[in-house]
Amino acid sequence: MAATAVGGPEVLRVVERPDPVAGPGKVLVRVRAVSVNPADLGARRGLVPGGPVPPPFVLGWDFAGEVVTVGDGVTDLRPGTRVAGMVPWYLTRGDSGAYAELVSAERDWVVPIPDDLDLAAAATVALNASTARQALELIAAEPGTPLLVTGASGGVGGFAVQLAAQAGLRVIAGAGRDDEEWVRGLGAAEVLPRTADLATVGPVPAVLDAVPVGTPAAAVADGGTLVTTRPTPSVDPARRVRQHVVMVRLDPSMLAGLMAAVAEGRLRTRVAVTLPLAEAADAHRLVEAGGLRGKVVLVP
Repeated sequence: MAATAVGGPEVLRVVERPDPVAGPGKVLVRVRAVSVNPADLGARRGLVPGGPVPPPFVLGWDFAGEVVTVGDGVTDLRPGTRVAGMVPWYLTRGDSGAYAELVSAERDWVVPIPDDLDLAAAATVALNASTARQALELIAAEPGTPLLVTGASGGVGGFAVQLAAQAGLRVIAGAGRDDEEWVRGLGAAEVLPRTADLATVGPVPAVLDAVPVGTPAAAVADGGTLVTTRPTPSVDPARRVRQHVVMVRLDPSMLAGLMAAVAEGRLRTRVAVTLPLAEAADAHRLVEAGGLRGKVVLVP
């Protein structure tokens, strides 16, 4: 499945490409599930850090499937092993992507999937949970610290609420309409509607702005920390706000721990709907329309 041009969902078309191979240090994975992320929609529209990618290009970060073959130097995985991980799209820039039947992945792009975790759920973990964990590392708040998380109904925000609550932070979470109970169940101490005016929420020492729903700087206290998932305007230096954009990095050890936590029920994820890979354009339309309770997952 490739984006044949920069534009709307209709540019996504099934295309034939030569099968990739597992070169040295790589594994060839037969993809069984692909999570549709907002980053996919942005790339399709040409909104990519460093500028648009020339089409045609293959979208997709998160995937799960089975190892087909292993390349030289890979000794800890074998054909048939169930794995999940992500294509670091900021490196491949569409030359390789998860919207495919086969992915040739570097060994550190994937981790084994625990036996009791299904492939669709596993495909929702890598990008979102890793981003949430790494955002909280940037915030580095002490237990008891109030933390505002926007977009807590979404992938990154939902994982962030859980991880922060488990670390002892007092989480104030912005939830989508009629999704308050889910977010409260993730560990949020206080749940706000998505339409809440952030200027009336704070000031709080730390803000993780996972979804752009307002002006996050309005909620952070002077001297506090603001972490966003995309570039935002600079805060007045006089306010001494530490401002970071979280850019996910590959960390297989971290990902293995997150995957185990999901398998054991210590972290929760949810799949709203599954669609055939050939219907990726419809999947993008669903995500753009909003209002989903969970991720859209593509399957062969």
